[in-house]
Amino acid sequence: MFKTVRGMRDLLPVDAERMRHVEQVSREISKLYGYDEIITPVLESYDLLAAKTSEEIRERMYTFKDLGGRKVALRPEFTASVARLVATKLRNEPKPMRLFSVGSLYRYDEPQYGRFREFWQANYELFGSTRPEADAEILILTNDLLKRLGLQNYRFKIGHTEILRGILNQEGLDEGKQNSVRQLLDKKSWEEALTIARDADVSQKCLTTLERLFETRGEDAFQVLEGVKEIVQEYESALAAVENLWKILELVRDSGAQLDVMVEAGFARGLEYYTGMIFEPYVPEVDVALGGGGRYDKLIQLFGGEPIPAVGVAQGIDRIVLSLKKQEVSPKTTKEMSVVVISVKNESMGKALELSDILRKSGLPVEVEVMGRSISRALADADRRGVAYAVIVGPEELKYEKVVLREMKKSEQRTVPISNLTEAIFASLK
Repeated sequence: MFKTVRGMRDLLPVDAERMRHVEQVSREISKLYGYDEIITPVLESYDLLAAKTSEEIRERMYTFKDLGGRKVALRPEFTASVARLVATKLRNEPKPMRLFSVGSLYRYDEPQYGRFREFWQANYELFGSTRPEADAEILILTNDLLKRLGLQNYRFKIGHTEILRGILNQEGLDEGKQNSVRQLLDKKSWEEALTIARDADVSQKCLTTLERLFETRGEDAFQVLEGVKEIVQEYESALAAVENLWKILELVRDSGAQLDVMVEAGFARGLEYYTGMIFEPYVPEVDVALGGGGRYDKLIQLFGGEPIPAVGVAQGIDRIVLSLKKQEVSPKTTKEMSVVVISVKNESMGKALELSDILRKSGLPVEVEVMGRSISRALADADRRGVAYAVIVGPEELKYEKVVLREMKKSEQRTVPISNLTEAIFASLK
């Protein structure tokens, strides 16, 4: 008996519909905010995907040699592919440039709740602006998406990667050690991160600053940032990063978006290419980030392009679906307006097919009873599957250009003129 490969899943109709609903709303948001959709390959060269991701992700990529002997990999994220596109085919496009992509990604992680080896993301990236309003837009867009999906009690964990980088650069830590510190902070291994800094012979002032930063977090964003300013006052670049984050959050506040924010001074994300604000939305019911993003101003030039500032976010579709299920938030489905057309006799089947076509053209999802069941068995099957309406086409009613319309939930039916059938169904939906 064949089974799915470990870490992969079959999505049955209910779960597939939930996934596609989140994808659909994500696409609607992209259009509302002016993001143009692009489609990039699932398979890319290994060198491209490994160029500037974290060592942890490099080790978990699905890699192999193709029949031409080239080392290739399944994409573990979208950003490298998008960066390649921006550095080549889109390099002369006017800025700002807003791009949207959605699809499946692959990482050889240990399967667990909220973590799969094949997963889906919706990606939004804004290229060309260094200004804080671009960062604010990405935060506001993410908030808008989660709100439209009906998610409750979600929060944003927000930080700024240049706070930590500014301190460690001033202390002379090389990029490799800085990346190790960030990887540990991403896993909340604060003591181990401090050990790396201590072993690198940073100053006692630096160690004290880091210890205080790692303990600094809170829901009053501007109060927390005031505290961070005081902690990093002797590190010029870190102080500038705090000011930048202050301005971003000030713009979000002034927009009226009402984000529930947790500022965390020692927050880090695993990917190495971030250069500014970073964030992750989450809900308490699901102990994983729903997505994540931030600013990466130097990534495009790593792929041979001109320096182009950028900020973006990847929304985790699987994890958003898990959170919506946990909160018992169900999308409106086509089942609520679905119709089954049942022909009483073989000679009325042609009329049944004609009516089904008319109803579909009005936007109603319609299926025709094709199993030759009796009326009672066909209705029982429709009820079991949650179909909302049954249209029963019988020879006697057809003599008067009428059919029987049955509302399944109410177990009520009435005879209606064929000319008014569509209107009768839509009227009962109100």
